[in-house]
Amino acid sequence: MNLTEYDISHPYKAVVASSERITPEDTDEVRHITLNISSATFNYLEGQSIGVLVPGPHDFGNTHHMRLYSIANSRQGEDQNMAELSLCVRRCFYLDEVSGEKLPGVASNYLCDCAPGEEIDIVGPYGRQFLAPRDPSCNLLMIGVGTGIAPFRAFLKHIYAERKDWQGQVRLFYGAKTGMDLLYLNDENGDLVNYYDEGTFKAFQALSPRPHFDEPADMERTLKENAEEVWSLIQDPNTYVYVAGLSKLEDVLDRTIGEIAGSEEVWTLKKAELISDRRWATLFYS
Repeated sequence: MNLTEYDISHPYKAVVASSERITPEDTDEVRHITLNISSATFNYLEGQSIGVLVPGPHDFGNTHHMRLYSIANSRQGEDQNMAELSLCVRRCFYLDEVSGEKLPGVASNYLCDCAPGEEIDIVGPYGRQFLAPRDPSCNLLMIGVGTGIAPFRAFLKHIYAERKDWQGQVRLFYGAKTGMDLLYLNDENGDLVNYYDEGTFKAFQALSPRPHFDEPADMERTLKENAEEVWSLIQDPNTYVYVAGLSKLEDVLDRTIGEIAGSEEVWTLKKAELISDRRWATLFYS
Protein backbone atom coordinates (compact mmCIF):
# COMPACT_ATOMS: atom_id res chain seq x y z
CA MET A 1 0.00 0.00 0.00
CA ASN A 2 1.41 3.40 -1.00
CA LEU A 3 1.78 5.94 1.83
CA THR A 4 -0.43 8.36 -0.08
CA GLU A 5 -3.30 5.87 0.25
CA TYR A 6 -3.42 6.01 4.06
CA ASP A 7 -6.13 8.08 5.71
CA ILE A 8 -4.37 10.79 7.73
CA SER A 9 -7.39 13.06 8.12
CA HIS A 10 -7.92 12.31 11.82
CA PRO A 11 -4.57 12.63 13.61
CA TYR A 12 -4.04 12.20 17.34
CA LYS A 13 -1.81 14.30 19.56
CA ALA A 14 1.09 12.51 21.25
CA VAL A 15 3.66 13.95 23.63
CA VAL A 16 7.26 12.76 23.64
CA ALA A 17 7.69 11.24 27.11
CA SER A 18 11.31 10.18 26.65
CA SER A 19 13.94 9.78 23.93
CA GLU A 20 16.93 7.57 24.68
CA ARG A 21 19.82 6.73 22.40
CA ILE A 22 20.32 2.95 22.51
CA THR A 23 23.42 2.68 20.33
CA PRO A 24 26.98 3.83 21.17
CA GLU A 25 28.17 7.22 19.96
CA ASP A 26 30.51 5.71 17.33
CA THR A 27 27.70 3.81 15.55
CA ASP A 28 24.52 4.81 13.73
CA GLU A 29 22.17 6.70 16.02
CA VAL A 30 19.11 4.70 17.03
CA ARG A 31 16.69 6.02 19.63
CA HIS A 32 14.02 4.37 21.75
CA ILE A 33 11.28 7.00 21.81
CA THR A 34 8.30 6.76 24.14
CA LEU A 35 5.14 8.71 23.34
CA ASN A 36 2.35 9.58 25.73
CA ILE A 37 -0.92 8.90 23.88
CA SER A 38 -3.33 9.35 26.79
CA SER A 39 -5.59 11.58 24.68
CA ALA A 40 -5.90 8.98 21.89
CA THR A 41 -8.89 6.64 21.56
CA PHE A 42 -7.38 3.79 19.50
CA ASN A 43 -6.27 0.31 20.45
CA TYR A 44 -3.49 -1.62 18.73
CA LEU A 45 -1.92 -5.07 18.57
CA GLU A 46 1.65 -6.32 18.35
CA GLY A 47 2.99 -5.99 14.82
CA GLN A 48 0.97 -2.90 13.89
CA SER A 49 2.41 0.48 12.95
CA ILE A 50 1.57 4.13 13.49
CA GLY A 51 2.19 7.00 11.12
CA VAL A 52 4.12 10.07 12.25
CA LEU A 53 3.12 13.31 10.53
CA VAL A 54 5.96 15.77 10.04
CA PRO A 55 4.61 19.32 9.68
CA GLY A 56 5.44 21.13 6.43
CA PRO A 57 5.67 22.78 4.12
CA HIS A 58 7.24 19.95 2.11
CA ASP A 59 8.13 19.28 -1.50
CA PHE A 60 5.34 19.45 -4.09
CA GLY A 61 3.21 21.59 -1.76
CA ASN A 62 2.44 18.79 0.71
CA THR A 63 1.36 20.04 4.13
CA HIS A 64 2.57 16.87 5.89
CA HIS A 65 5.14 14.16 5.42
CA MET A 66 4.02 10.77 6.76
CA ARG A 67 6.29 7.89 7.77
CA LEU A 68 5.24 4.53 9.25
CA TYR A 69 6.97 3.12 12.34
CA SER A 70 6.39 -0.27 13.93
CA ILE A 71 5.11 -0.15 17.48
CA ALA A 72 7.83 -1.58 19.72
CA ASN A 73 5.70 -2.52 22.73
CA SER A 74 2.83 -4.89 23.38
CA ARG A 75 -0.86 -3.99 23.51
CA GLN A 76 -0.50 -3.32 27.23
CA GLY A 77 1.66 -0.27 26.55
CA GLU A 78 5.29 0.53 27.23
CA ASP A 79 6.22 -0.94 30.62
CA GLN A 80 2.56 -1.94 31.08
CA ASN A 81 1.48 1.71 30.84
CA MET A 82 -1.33 1.83 28.27
CA ALA A 83 -0.97 5.61 28.02
CA GLU A 84 2.48 5.15 26.47
CA LEU A 85 3.67 3.73 23.17
CA SER A 86 7.27 3.24 22.02
CA LEU A 87 9.11 3.44 18.69
CA CYS A 88 12.57 2.37 17.59
CA VAL A 89 13.93 5.08 15.26
CA ARG A 90 17.20 5.19 13.33
CA ARG A 91 18.40 8.64 12.27
CA CYS A 92 18.61 8.24 8.49
CA PHE A 93 20.37 10.07 5.67
CA TYR A 94 20.31 9.56 1.92
CA LEU A 95 22.30 10.73 -1.08
CA ASP A 96 20.66 13.04 -3.58
CA GLU A 97 20.94 11.26 -6.93
CA VAL A 98 21.51 14.53 -8.80
CA SER A 99 23.80 16.54 -6.53
CA GLY A 100 25.38 13.69 -4.57
CA GLU A 101 24.68 15.69 -1.40
CA LYS A 102 23.98 13.83 1.84
CA LEU A 103 20.52 14.84 3.03
CA PRO A 104 18.71 14.06 6.29
CA GLY A 105 15.69 11.75 6.27
CA VAL A 106 12.66 13.91 7.00
CA ALA A 107 10.74 11.86 9.56
CA SER A 108 13.63 10.11 11.31
CA ASN A 109 15.53 13.34 11.96
CA TYR A 110 12.33 15.07 13.05
CA LEU A 111 11.66 12.35 15.62
CA CYS A 112 15.25 12.01 16.80
CA ASP A 113 15.42 15.78 17.35
CA CYS A 114 12.17 15.90 19.36
CA ALA A 115 12.78 16.60 23.04
CA PRO A 116 10.64 15.28 25.91
CA GLY A 117 7.54 17.41 26.29
CA GLU A 118 7.19 18.20 22.59
CA GLU A 119 3.88 17.38 20.91
CA ILE A 120 3.62 15.52 17.60
CA ASP A 121 0.79 14.29 15.36
CA ILE A 122 0.32 10.56 14.79
CA VAL A 123 -2.20 8.52 12.77
CA GLY A 124 -3.21 4.89 12.68
CA PRO A 125 -2.71 2.24 13.81
CA TYR A 126 -2.21 0.38 10.52
CA GLY A 127 -1.56 -3.17 9.42
CA ARG A 128 -3.09 -6.47 10.47
CA GLN A 129 -0.88 -8.82 8.47
CA PHE A 130 1.97 -9.00 10.99
CA LEU A 131 0.15 -10.31 14.06
CA ALA A 132 1.29 -13.19 16.28
CA PRO A 133 -0.94 -16.30 16.20
CA ARG A 134 -3.35 -16.85 19.07
CA ASP A 135 -2.45 -20.52 19.54
CA PRO A 136 0.34 -20.74 22.18
CA SER A 137 1.57 -24.05 20.74
CA CYS A 138 2.69 -22.38 17.48
CA ASN A 139 6.36 -21.94 16.67
CA LEU A 140 7.63 -18.49 15.70
CA LEU A 141 10.59 -17.98 13.37
CA MET A 142 11.49 -14.27 13.40
CA ILE A 143 14.15 -12.75 11.14
CA GLY A 144 14.97 -9.06 11.45
CA VAL A 145 17.64 -6.49 10.69
CA GLY A 146 18.19 -3.12 12.38
CA THR A 147 15.03 -1.41 13.59
CA GLY A 148 13.12 -4.38 12.17
CA ILE A 149 13.44 -5.79 15.68
CA ALA A 150 10.73 -3.40 16.95
CA PRO A 151 7.70 -5.64 16.25
CA PHE A 152 9.58 -8.67 17.62
CA ARG A 153 10.18 -6.84 20.89
CA ALA A 154 6.41 -6.36 21.04
CA PHE A 155 5.79 -10.05 20.23
CA LEU A 156 8.16 -11.30 22.94
CA LYS A 157 6.79 -9.00 25.62
CA HIS A 158 3.27 -10.11 24.81
CA ILE A 159 3.76 -13.88 24.66
CA TYR A 160 6.17 -14.17 27.59
CA ALA A 161 5.42 -11.28 29.97
CA GLU A 162 1.66 -11.01 29.51
CA ARG A 163 0.28 -14.32 28.24
CA LYS A 164 2.88 -16.52 29.97
CA ASP A 165 1.42 -19.63 28.31
CA TRP A 166 3.60 -19.99 25.21
CA GLN A 167 4.75 -23.56 24.55
CA GLY A 168 5.88 -23.27 20.92
CA GLN A 169 9.53 -22.77 19.96
CA VAL A 170 10.54 -19.16 19.31
CA ARG A 171 13.66 -18.33 17.30
CA LEU A 172 14.94 -14.81 16.59
CA PHE A 173 17.59 -14.22 13.95
CA TYR A 174 18.70 -10.64 14.26
CA GLY A 175 21.29 -8.72 12.24
CA ALA A 176 23.34 -5.65 13.14
CA LYS A 177 26.73 -4.15 12.33
CA THR A 178 28.23 -4.76 15.78
CA GLY A 179 27.36 -6.43 19.06
CA MET A 180 26.60 -3.05 20.62
CA ASP A 181 24.25 -2.29 17.73
CA LEU A 182 22.03 -5.27 18.61
CA LEU A 183 19.05 -3.16 19.62
CA TYR A 184 17.45 -4.41 22.85
CA LEU A 185 19.86 -7.37 22.85
CA ASN A 186 23.22 -5.73 23.57
CA ASP A 187 25.10 -5.44 26.85
CA GLU A 188 23.98 -1.89 27.61
CA ASN A 189 20.32 -2.22 26.61
CA GLY A 190 19.53 -5.89 27.13
CA ASP A 191 15.83 -5.16 27.37
CA LEU A 192 14.61 -8.45 25.91
CA VAL A 193 16.39 -10.68 28.43
CA ASN A 194 13.76 -9.68 30.97
CA TYR A 195 10.92 -11.25 29.02
CA TYR A 196 11.83 -14.44 27.21
CA ASP A 197 11.52 -18.02 28.43
CA GLU A 198 14.81 -19.95 28.35
CA GLY A 199 13.04 -23.21 27.59
CA THR A 200 11.51 -22.06 24.30
CA PHE A 201 13.45 -18.99 23.14
CA LYS A 202 16.79 -18.67 21.35
CA ALA A 203 18.34 -15.62 19.68
CA PHE A 204 20.98 -15.82 16.96
CA GLN A 205 23.11 -12.79 16.21
CA ALA A 206 24.24 -11.96 12.68
CA LEU A 207 26.99 -9.33 12.80
CA SER A 208 28.84 -7.48 10.08
CA PRO A 209 32.21 -9.05 9.19
CA ARG A 210 33.67 -5.56 8.67
CA PRO A 211 31.50 -2.95 10.44
CA HIS A 212 33.99 -0.11 9.91
CA PHE A 213 33.58 -0.55 6.14
CA ASP A 214 29.78 -0.33 6.50
CA GLU A 215 29.30 -3.92 5.43
CA PRO A 216 25.83 -5.24 6.36
CA ALA A 217 25.13 -7.98 8.87
CA ASP A 218 25.98 -11.45 7.60
CA MET A 219 22.49 -12.92 7.96
CA GLU A 220 23.24 -15.45 5.21
CA ARG A 221 26.09 -17.04 7.18
CA THR A 222 24.12 -17.12 10.44
CA LEU A 223 21.14 -18.83 8.83
CA LYS A 224 23.38 -21.39 7.14
CA GLU A 225 25.14 -22.15 10.42
CA ASN A 226 21.73 -23.06 11.83
CA ALA A 227 20.36 -24.54 8.61
CA GLU A 228 19.01 -27.77 10.13
CA GLU A 229 16.98 -25.96 12.78
CA VAL A 230 15.75 -23.28 10.36
CA TRP A 231 14.57 -25.78 7.75
CA SER A 232 13.03 -28.05 10.37
CA LEU A 233 10.95 -25.15 11.69
CA ILE A 234 9.92 -24.03 8.21
CA GLN A 235 8.71 -27.54 7.36
CA ASP A 236 6.68 -27.78 10.58
CA PRO A 237 3.02 -26.96 9.75
CA ASN A 238 2.75 -25.29 13.16
CA THR A 239 5.42 -22.66 12.40
CA TYR A 240 4.75 -19.02 11.51
CA VAL A 241 7.54 -17.02 9.84
CA TYR A 242 7.98 -13.26 10.28
CA VAL A 243 10.54 -11.10 8.45
CA ALA A 244 11.16 -7.41 9.20
CA GLY A 245 13.80 -4.93 8.09
CA LEU A 246 15.29 -3.38 4.98
CA SER A 247 13.69 -4.51 1.72
CA LYS A 248 16.96 -6.02 0.45
CA LEU A 249 16.64 -8.66 3.19
CA GLU A 250 14.01 -10.42 1.06
CA ASP A 251 16.50 -11.29 -1.69
CA VAL A 252 19.04 -12.50 0.88
CA LEU A 253 16.46 -14.80 2.44
CA ASP A 254 15.19 -16.23 -0.83
CA ARG A 255 18.73 -17.04 -1.93
CA THR A 256 19.86 -18.42 1.43
CA ILE A 257 16.80 -20.48 2.30
CA GLY A 258 16.76 -21.78 -1.27
CA GLU A 259 20.25 -23.18 -0.66
CA ILE A 260 19.20 -24.58 2.72
CA ALA A 261 16.16 -26.22 1.11
CA GLY A 262 18.30 -27.84 -1.56
CA SER A 263 17.04 -25.83 -4.51
CA GLU A 264 15.30 -22.59 -5.43
CA GLU A 265 12.29 -24.59 -6.70
CA VAL A 266 11.78 -26.40 -3.37
CA TRP A 267 11.87 -23.11 -1.46
CA THR A 268 9.55 -21.38 -3.93
CA LEU A 269 6.93 -24.09 -3.39
CA LYS A 270 7.32 -24.06 0.40
CA LYS A 271 7.14 -20.26 0.54
CA ALA A 272 3.96 -20.31 -1.56
CA GLU A 273 2.50 -22.82 0.90
CA LEU A 274 3.41 -20.60 3.86
CA ILE A 275 1.82 -17.59 2.18
CA SER A 276 -1.32 -19.56 1.31
CA ASP A 277 -1.63 -20.77 4.91
CA ARG A 278 -1.07 -17.22 6.18
CA ARG A 279 2.03 -18.36 8.02
CA TRP A 280 4.43 -16.00 6.18
CA ALA A 281 4.41 -12.29 7.02
CA THR A 282 6.81 -9.54 5.99
CA LEU A 283 7.34 -5.94 7.05
CA PHE A 284 9.87 -4.27 4.76
CA TYR A 285 11.02 -0.69 4.49
CA SER A 286 13.47 1.11 2.22
